[in-house]
Amino acid sequence: MPIAACVIQRLDKADSDSSARLVSASEPHPQSDALDGLITRLSDAYHGKSKRWGRLVEPSDSESPFPAELAAYVEGSLGLVALANQLGQRLTGLVDDHLPTGGHLILADQQQGETRSLFLVLVHHRDGFVIGNDQQVAISGQINHTQMSLALRINLSQWQQGGPSSQYLSLLADRGGQKLADDMQALLGISDGVDPKSETRTLLKAFSDFVEKEDLEEQASREKTDALIDYASDQASRGEPITLEELSALVDDKQPKAFYEHIRNADYGLSPEIPPDKRTLSQFRRFTGRAEGVSISFDSHLLGNSIEYDEERDRLIIKKLPNKLKEQLQSK
Repeated sequence: MPIAACVIQRLDKADSDSSARLVSASEPHPQSDALDGLITRLSDAYHGKSKRWGRLVEPSDSESPFPAELAAYVEGSLGLVALANQLGQRLTGLVDDHLPTGGHLILADQQQGETRSLFLVLVHHRDGFVIGNDQQVAISGQINHTQMSLALRINLSQWQQGGPSSQYLSLLADRGGQKLADDMQALLGISDGVDPKSETRTLLKAFSDFVEKEDLEEQASREKTDALIDYASDQASRGEPITLEELSALVDDKQPKAFYEHIRNADYGLSPEIPPDKRTLSQFRRFTGRAEGVSISFDSHLLGNSIEYDEERDRLIIKKLPNKLKEQLQSK
C-alpha cells in the first residue's frame, strides 16, 4: 500500500530499570524505496499475527484525546508530525510498564485506491552480520521486522463512512502481550469489536449447514469450500475483513444471494464484515463421500472428537448423531 506520509520517532529505553524517553520527530520521513520496503515487510508481518478488532469511541464520549486528535488530523487541522509526537508521548508510559527496551515508533499514512489507512508500529533492533567491501565480517544493527511489541491499523476511509461495522481498527494482541494490548486499547479510546476466531468458526459452521441443506454433490461441495477458503485466506493475507455479500456471490455465482440469505434467515449473529482468523481457516476442510445409497459429509475439526476413523477395520464411528437423524432411526 503506497505511503502518503510517514513519521519515525525513537523511544529510548536502555533496560528494564530505565525510564522511556521520546525523541520526537521534527518533520516527516522522506519518501524512498527503502521506506516502502520496510513498511511493506512490517505490514506483511502484522497481517500474520493475532489481533483484536474494534472501533474508536466517539470523541465526545471518549476519555482519551486520541479519537479527537485523529479527527483533527483527517480534517487537516492537525499534521501527521504533531499527531505522531502526541501519540509517542503517551506510549512512553506503556513502554515503561510493559517492555524492557525501547525502539522506533513508526506512523504511516497509506493510500491504496479509495482506501486510506493509518499504520502504527513499534519496531526493535537486533544485531546482524555484514561483509564489507574489504571482505571483513562486521556486526551491524538491523530492524527486526518480524518482531513488534505494539501495533495497530485503522481503516480511515471506513471510519469516516461510519455505519454498524466494528472492523475498521485492528490492534496487535500477540502471545504474551495481552495486558499491553488492554492498556493500549484504554489509552487510545478503542472499544471491543468482534472476536476473529469465534466469528470465523461461526462462519464455517454456517457454511457447513448451508452445504448440508443444499445436499450438493461431492464435486460441487468441494468447489464451494475452495471458493470460501481462497477468498477468506486472501482477505486475511491483505489484512482485510470478509464481506458476507461478496463471499456469498463467490460461493454460488448462479444464486449470489443464497448463502447470504441462509446466514440471515438462520440468525447466526454474524457481523456484515468478519475479520478472518488464519489458523481457523487453515484447519478447515470438509470430508464428503457417496457410495451405495450412503452419503456422508462432515467438517475436519470433528475428526477425532465426535467422529472417529478406524482405518484398520475401515469404519467411521459417529458419537453424536444429528437430532433429526436420531429421530428418524428411533421411529423406524
